[in-house]
Amino acid sequence: MNYESLFPTNVKVALMNDPPGAWMPQLPESCIRLSAGYPAPELVPSEQVRSAVNRLIHQERDLPLHYLGSPRVDFLRAQLQERLKHRGIDIREHELLVTSGGCQAIDLIAKVLLDDACVVAVEAPTYMEALEIFRNYTHQIVSVPMDEWGLQTDVLETVLTKRTDAGLPMPRFLYTIPSFHNPTGTTLPLERRLKLLKLAEAFDFLIVEDDAYGELSFANAPVPLKAMDRSGRVVYVGSLSKVVAPGLRVGWIAGPQTLVHACSWFKKDLDHPFAQATMAAYLQDVDFTKRVEALRVAYRKRRDTMMRALDTYMPAFASWHVPEGGFFVWLHIPEIDTTKLLYKALDRGVSFVPGQYFFVNPADGRHFLRLSFSYVDEEQMVKGVQTLGQLLT
Repeated sequence: MNYESLFPTNVKVALMNDPPGAWMPQLPESCIRLSAGYPAPELVPSEQVRSAVNRLIHQERDLPLHYLGSPRVDFLRAQLQERLKHRGIDIREHELLVTSGGCQAIDLIAKVLLDDACVVAVEAPTYMEALEIFRNYTHQIVSVPMDEWGLQTDVLETVLTKRTDAGLPMPRFLYTIPSFHNPTGTTLPLERRLKLLKLAEAFDFLIVEDDAYGELSFANAPVPLKAMDRSGRVVYVGSLSKVVAPGLRVGWIAGPQTLVHACSWFKKDLDHPFAQATMAAYLQDVDFTKRVEALRVAYRKRRDTMMRALDTYMPAFASWHVPEGGFFVWLHIPEIDTTKLLYKALDRGVSFVPGQYFFVNPADGRHFLRLSFSYVDEEQMVKGVQTLGQLLT
């Protein structure tokens, strides 16, 4: 039987895209994984999470293992609201939806706002999994270039004006990572943040702010777009994956009640009561502000190690900007096809992510690559950068 004949047109079109995770290389054993945008293993609080699980089961027995689950699930929402208030984002209960990580949040937003007649705008480059999600709903994706200060809002204004003059539809929303961007590590300055909010009002589109790395600043923490939003234009996506543990899959959407309600309508996974209760039990027993500060110090040290290694081992024709937070540094390697370079690097036991996967048009990323300083230990990091430098020279 030809089961594909049963698929509706939109599914057939989506299945023509590259498969999810196609950007993830097949890694040899003992590879130095400069491709991995994961928290450092020693910074994942495994012992504290184990204690939280033990305490949870001891106190609530079977409750966290049921559909309706633990009362701590509601407490998690209150904890997230309090943390958002710490970031300057004051939201009510019905303006928050807890999701299975940031990716489910992005997918739900796309599900309720996009179809094949809709336009979505993204930064160029942007988070590759967000691109994968958007392509499941529409192929009308408008790219707006970035520079060392993030999204070029002047170019965005020009793009929107030209679309208006030509009678073309506005983007339903702009997806942006304004703080410690993945993959570039850039941070959008205040004046561009304010301009972006004004453009959203003037041209009538929403902003989906992905703030997965927003707490991991190495100096002054930037103010989230959502904290500056006065007209309900910003839909905020947050996650505890980078500051606690990605395997617990705790993220959220914070935004206008009508949109959050629609996302909740299509979220048919009955939540994840055990994971959410575990996270709530963990947060009850930790000074989270103190933990975040410790993470900032640790990742800043790793960032500095990578910067020294790049300065030491990279050839003069390579260039990069120093990230002010997050996990990543973005390298420009003129005249070098970084996808081809990857195969040579893998033969030498080093991985990175080629730039092509972060662009709507893969050719635009041909001479770029992303390195992560978050996952491997510092000695291996230096060795990996040295190996890449040798390959390039």
